[in-house]
Amino acid sequence: MFYLRGCGRWVAASFTKQQFPLVRLSSDSAAPRTPHFDVIVIGGGHAGTEAATAAARCGSRTLLLTHRVDTIGQMSCNPSFGGIGKGHLMREVDALDGLCSRICDQSGVHYKVLNRRKGPAVWGLRAQIDRKLYKQNMQKEILNTPLLTVQEGAVEDLILTEPEPEHTGKCRVSGVVLVDGSTVYAESVILTTGTFLRGMIVIGLEMHPAGRLGDQPSIGLAQTLEKLGFVVGRLKTGTPPRIAKDSINFSILNKQTPDNPSVPFSFTNETVWIKPEDQLPCYLTHTNPRVDEIVLKNLHLNSHVKETTRGPRYCPSIESKVLRFPNRLHQVWLEPEGMDSDLIYPQGLSMTLPAELQEKMITCIRGLEKAKVIQPGYGVQYDYLDPRQITPSLETHLVQRLFFAGQINGTTGYEEAAAQTESCPVARLECSDMISQVQAILLPQPSVAGTAGMHHNTQGVIAGINASLRVSRKPPFVVSRTEGYIGVLIDDLTTLGTSEPYRMFTSRVEFRLSLRPDNADIRLTLRGYKDAGCVSQQRYERACWMKSSLEEGISVLKSIEFSSSKWKNLIPEVSISTSRSLPVRALDVLKYEEVDMDSLAKAVPEPLKKYTKCRELAERLKIEATYESVLFHQLQEIKGVQQDEALQLPKDIDYLTIRDVSLSHEVREKLHFSRPQTIGAASRIPGVTPAAIINLLRFVKTTQQRQAAMNESPKTDQCLRNADRLQERQL
Repeated sequence: MFYLRGCGRWVAASFTKQQFPLVRLSSDSAAPRTPHFDVIVIGGGHAGTEAATAAARCGSRTLLLTHRVDTIGQMSCNPSFGGIGKGHLMREVDALDGLCSRICDQSGVHYKVLNRRKGPAVWGLRAQIDRKLYKQNMQKEILNTPLLTVQEGAVEDLILTEPEPEHTGKCRVSGVVLVDGSTVYAESVILTTGTFLRGMIVIGLEMHPAGRLGDQPSIGLAQTLEKLGFVVGRLKTGTPPRIAKDSINFSILNKQTPDNPSVPFSFTNETVWIKPEDQLPCYLTHTNPRVDEIVLKNLHLNSHVKETTRGPRYCPSIESKVLRFPNRLHQVWLEPEGMDSDLIYPQGLSMTLPAELQEKMITCIRGLEKAKVIQPGYGVQYDYLDPRQITPSLETHLVQRLFFAGQINGTTGYEEAAAQTESCPVARLECSDMISQVQAILLPQPSVAGTAGMHHNTQGVIAGINASLRVSRKPPFVVSRTEGYIGVLIDDLTTLGTSEPYRMFTSRVEFRLSLRPDNADIRLTLRGYKDAGCVSQQRYERACWMKSSLEEGISVLKSIEFSSSKWKNLIPEVSISTSRSLPVRALDVLKYEEVDMDSLAKAVPEPLKKYTKCRELAERLKIEATYESVLFHQLQEIKGVQQDEALQLPKDIDYLTIRDVSLSHEVREKLHFSRPQTIGAASRIPGVTPAAIINLLRFVKTTQQRQAAMNESPKTDQCLRNADRLQERQL
């Protein structure tokens, strides 16, 4: 056992959840033994809270270490969740019994489904959240989670031991050292440090060490990771100023109202906590040439923009927008921060100019001529670790039982300067190219931009599950690209890496017609219950009921057939051609835009009426009918991909020295760094050629055949020995 830096002291305390919902370790503790947990989670942000509760739900005694307990659940940047692509992630986290969707349903002030003009597969659930209410509800949930202990403290170092011989890695983590020198031991450790790794806040030319406004950065832990050999990069992002609500002229701005009815995030909720008429509106305004002029004249006063560190591509600062797209107008959404908050968040105006210039710029914008800036915007620069250094389970290649989740892996995020919470209008579209993204900035859209810290919540729940499974020596819980947006996110990170803050879009997903927000429970809840143990019995039973009800409903709809003329008489509003000679199924009639389950049930009360009693079931039957014809072909494509994913590469393969496969030196280096676990993952690494994949495929098949022969050989030898003994007895 050894510490990479410094030395530690033994500390002990009682960690019984019922007695101490909040435990603070200190050097004054005098208990007889050193504290030991199954899982330690470092960081109490969005990734950390999901990781800690997921590990606890899986049955692991879990410790959540955070700088300050009162910042748990803090929405440091834009208080919103969801959006296009990210709404899918929220549904998938909820399907695994995660927290954020349920808390959002209890804390929102404006609920909206984005992308309604397109199909249900790319709809994006989004909500503006009451910052104060979300924080209260999250802390209540965290501090009352069984098997979860919360402790205030900063981690300075990792405790490392000899590696397990059956796993790859040069050492194994077995605990952490706090800044006061005390130690806490664990079987698995998860890092969810956000922007705290050598974080630096920037306003104008001023720079201050901070992981978040008012919080100190993590220096020692960053040095530890670097000394272990992890490849460290540097990213930057920013946050806009906050404006006093009573100083804005809303009367001349475009008003955005919430949906009626509001669609909840969680599968377990039928409604959200607040009625649509009681929700708060958002407002739209735009920048103008005077904003461009202020930016261009003062670039010399903005070190954040001049910095070569890579920033977010898809939701950049206003300075970056002006430089990339000169002489164009940019949307600014004015969003409330809570029911009783006096602050407005100007989404789209992330900036790092000096404070006096920020106020000058704000007052140039329509509706903000008399606006008062309460808090200036600022930038943040921070360390991240190349995500190709982790496996699909989010465990690191270098250090066994050490997991990374959240912004440390290079994703955009939700903390004091989170890029994905400073969203530009590009986030609303199913972006496929840069042209559409530029047009999205120029053209008004019918909905509020989607934002969220979902990349972090998503990684958090997967890291928490796998850290717990690692303790019990069970196989990892891995979501593939064919199973969910979670799988696409993690596969992109672990195979492609990232040199700029990664952001999820529906266009990144090959099988988005199958991976819809509405069916995340069918895809993941059943697996989460059986394979990970992270899903409650109640949620599992509900998912099973929904799955069987959908299958039964689709079967019934297929069995009902009438002529097209009869359907036209039964449902006059349907635009069906009466010249069709063959009978038409009820499932095909349901595909028409003007038909839903209610109108079908009125036409054919028996046996369809019972499927309208549950609104969610009726809506999901409509969606299943909409995609029925194209899903068949997509499922065939998914099977082909799954065959590639089933071809596992040996975990202990040394790509640099292996001689049984013909690979170029460049390909060997790429494979050695990323260490893909399947042929499918290897094929997605840039620079790995089709020829290399074919050679790898041959190697895998040869290895499998050789292993099968070796496994069969002892059986053959045993049979021969048994036959010899039988002959001896007969003689």
